[in-house]
Amino acid sequence: MDWRTAPLATPDAALCAYADKLTRTPGAMTADDVAALRAAGFGDAGVHDAAQVIGYFNYINRIADGLGIEPEDFVRAWEIVGAPLQAPPSST
Repeated sequence: MDWRTAPLATPDAALCAYADKLTRTPGAMTADDVAALRAAGFGDAGVHDAAQVIGYFNYINRIADGLGIEPEDFVRAWEIVGAPLQAPPSST
């Protein structure tokens, strides 16, 4: 439920910290944030890919929220542990 208290490996915790800061306070990002990823074992491609994926999810969520798009009803919320996934609606 909270990455800060989850038993994550060092690279995973560093990635979560980077994603959290980039999502919540993008203007506060510094070279130190990238350095923390590098110290956790991420190379150039890993840092680049992380920024791309995090940025894309932030973008697409803001577009969906801005247009009032409702989530699909067949996707369970990630925080509902053990809840069964529902099948997508039939197109036939």
